[in-house]
Amino acid sequence: MLEVSSLSRYELVEQLLTEATRSRALEGEVTRERAKREDIEAKFARERAMREDIEAKFARLDAAYRSVKEQLELINRRFYLAKAERVDTAQLEFEFAALNARLKEIVREGMGEPEPPAAPPADPPSSGSNGRGGRGKPKGRRPLFDANRVPDDRIRIENPALQGVAREVGVETSFRIGFQRPKPLLIAVDRVKYEITKPNGNASIVITPVPRECMRRGILAPSMIARILLQKFGSAIPFHRQAKMLAADGIHVDDGTMCRYAEHIGATLGTIVDAMADEARRTAFCLSTDATGVYIQPSPDDRKGARRPCKRGHFFVVLADRDHVFFEYTRHHRSEPVCDMFRGFSGFIQADANSVYDAIFRGQALTKGSNAKPPKEVACWSHARRGFWECAVTSKEADARQALFRIVRMFDEERKWTDLAPEARKQARDRILRPLVDELFAWAKEREPIHAPTRSRLARSFGYLKRHEAALRRFLEDGRLPLTNNHTERELRNLAVCRKNWLFFGSDENATAAANLFSLISSARLWALDVEQYLADIMLALPQWPLARHLELAPKYWADTRARILAASERNARVLRDGIGNLVIPAAPAAAE
Repeated sequence: MLEVSSLSRYELVEQLLTEATRSRALEGEVTRERAKREDIEAKFARERAMREDIEAKFARLDAAYRSVKEQLELINRRFYLAKAERVDTAQLEFEFAALNARLKEIVREGMGEPEPPAAPPADPPSSGSNGRGGRGKPKGRRPLFDANRVPDDRIRIENPALQGVAREVGVETSFRIGFQRPKPLLIAVDRVKYEITKPNGNASIVITPVPRECMRRGILAPSMIARILLQKFGSAIPFHRQAKMLAADGIHVDDGTMCRYAEHIGATLGTIVDAMADEARRTAFCLSTDATGVYIQPSPDDRKGARRPCKRGHFFVVLADRDHVFFEYTRHHRSEPVCDMFRGFSGFIQADANSVYDAIFRGQALTKGSNAKPPKEVACWSHARRGFWECAVTSKEADARQALFRIVRMFDEERKWTDLAPEARKQARDRILRPLVDELFAWAKEREPIHAPTRSRLARSFGYLKRHEAALRRFLEDGRLPLTNNHTERELRNLAVCRKNWLFFGSDENATAAANLFSLISSARLWALDVEQYLADIMLALPQWPLARHLELAPKYWADTRARILAASERNARVLRDGIGNLVIPAAPAAAE
C-alpha cells in the first residue's frame, strides 16, 4: 500500500508505473501458465482418446483372437476327435448342483412323486462292476452267429506226429466266420417257337414275344441290376470298382454300361417315388427334412470347349411319418424348389432354421385358391444344443455349460418316453418338459442381452433360442412331433459316404435318377425289406403294372403286394424267382378301390 503523504508526485507516478508493469508481467505469466495448462489438458485428452482407441482395438483383436482360437479348437475336435456331441453329464451335475436339484424338483412335481428319502451310503463297487452300476468289462469272445446254427463246413486239423500213435479223446472246437463269394449266373432265356398252319395249308413260325422289361434288349437281368445298384447307392462302391470285382469272376461289364443302367432304371422307378411323395403330401402329419450339397460334373454345353469346375447341386431328404423316405435333387438351394417340393402340404414341417424354408411357413407353398393354412414350423433342439456344446468345449463359458446342462436334461427325460403312445407322451411332456422349457427360455432372456454386444458364438446361440422360441416350443403341441431332426440327418449319412467315394455326379439327370434310387433303398431299409430282392422284384413288376397303381410298389405296401402277386397265380412264384417272365397282375386291394 503506497503512502501518498510521504511521496512526491513524481515518485508516486513512478511507483504506479512500476506496479502496473509488474501487474502486466504477472498477467502475462498467468496467461502463459493458463495456455500451458490448456495445452497439457489437450495433450492429455489426445492421449486419453488414443488410449481408448487402443483399448478398443485391443478388445476387438482379443475378441477376434478368442473367436479364431475357438474355431481352431473346434476344427481340431472335428478332425482328430469324435464328432458326436458327447457331454460329461456327471461333471455338469457337479458344477450346477443347485440347478440340478431344482430341475429334479420340477420333474418330481410333474410326476406327482413325494420327496425321496435320504439315500444310505453306497457300498463300494464289487469286483465285477464297472463302478457305475452296470456290468463289468465283458470277457471272452462275443457271439458272432446264432448259437443254434449248424456249421456249414467243418475242418479237421490233425497232429501228424501223434496221429495213429496216441488215442483220441475228443476235440477242442472254435469257430470262424468265412466268406464264399457267389458266382454270377449265365441265364439262357429260351423263347419257344410254334409252328402254326394257316387255312390255306401254309405254315408259319411264331416266336413267343419278349416280356416287357424296364431295360429293353439289355444284357443284365434284374437280379444283377439290383446287385449293382445296391452296391453303388447302398454301399457307396463306385462303378469302376464293381467292374474290377466282376472281372475277377469273368464278367466284363464296363462302368459306362453301369452308368447308363443306373440313369435309365432310376428315371423309370421315379414313378414309384412320385406316388410316395404325393401320398405323403396328402396324408402325412409331419414331414421332416434336411439338405446337403453335392458336386455335379459340367455338361459339354457348359464347358464350351474349356475345362470347367464342377457346379453345385443339392439333395433334400424328406421323412414322412416314418412311412416314406424320398430324396429330391435341386440345382439351386432356393425357396422356389423347396416350395414346389412341399406344394399343397399343410401339416407340420420339421427343419433347421435355414432361410429357404421361410417361404413355406409364409404360405407360398399352398396351392392357389386353397383355404388351407400354411404348414407349422417345428424346430430341432439338436441344432439349438449344438452352438452351446461348441462353446462349452472350446471357450468353457459358464453360461454355455449351464445352457447345455439344461438342454441335456430335457433330452434325458424325453428318452424315457420313447415307447409311449403319442397321447401319453404329450401328457408326460406337459407335466415335466414344459416347466423345464419355460425356465430355460426365462433364463436365456436374462442372459442374452449380456452376450449380444460381443457377437460371439455364444451370443449367436442365445440369439437362436430367442428367434426360434415358438418353433422350438412346437413339439409340446402333439406327442407325435419329434424333439429333434436327427432321424432325418441319419438318412443323409449314406449319401454323404457316397459323395465322398464318388466325388461328383455325372449330370443333373444322373443326380435326379440317383435321388429316386436313394429314396427306394432308404424306404426299403425303413421297412426292413431285403433291398436287393425288392429292387429286382419291382424292376420285373413295374413295366407290367397299371400306371394308376404304382403306389402299391412302394416299400410301405410291398409286403402285402407281393403276397397278393403270389396268390394271384402259381406261375407268379416261378417268375419272381427267375426274374424274367410275364406276371399275372392281381386286382387292386379293397382300400385302393
